[in-house]
Amino acid sequence: MEKRELSNKLFLVLSAIFVASLVTCNLIANKFVSIDLGFKTFIVSAGILPYPITFLVTDILSEVFGRKKANLVVFSGFVASVLVLLFLWLGSVFNAIPDSPIDDSTYNLVFQNASRVILASMVAYLFAQFIDVRMFHFWKKKTNGRHLWLRNNFSTIGSQLVDTILVISILFIGVWEPANIIQAIIDGFLFKIIVALVDTPLFYLLSGLIRREFDLKLGEELA
Repeated sequence: MEKRELSNKLFLVLSAIFVASLVTCNLIANKFVSIDLGFKTFIVSAGILPYPITFLVTDILSEVFGRKKANLVVFSGFVASVLVLLFLWLGSVFNAIPDSPIDDSTYNLVFQNASRVILASMVAYLFAQFIDVRMFHFWKKKTNGRHLWLRNNFSTIGSQLVDTILVISILFIGVWEPANIIQAIIDGFLFKIIVALVDTPLFYLLSGLIRREFDLKLGEELA
């Protein structure tokens, strides 16, 4: 019973991290930043910074809890995004009082494009996350549960490519020049791949600690 209770708590914590990261991505996506890694300067949305955490969490969930639980968390993230979209709209319906620290113009300036950002993110997110979970289990089955690095990176690389193409295309086709859109896709995808490679040791560490805690063999999932 103690192990079951611990597994339930772990699942809830990972789910909370996932949803919080996803919602944050949507809320800060309108700001674009420059990130200099020495060999290249990336121009990316600030929303890209917490986004790799969502893929790390879904990979851990897939590895430990299985495909159904991972897909459940992906769907919960979609529901959370819909609610955020609703609440942002409600915030714009009511006028700010004269003494409000944030007036209507400031609120609309920050969130006027939030609906399009979140809608774009939701479409890309659903495709990318479900692809990530499916590809993770495809490689897990192909390798008989071995080679964590392979399924962690191959699933993320494929899904991140889909996500980057979809979200940039939905947001900026008709707004930016085609060359700028292509460059944004390249920068966003390359940055995500670098982060995915960097978080591989973290995936090994966390999944290893969880397996040891629950006495799981490599590739084995919690019932």
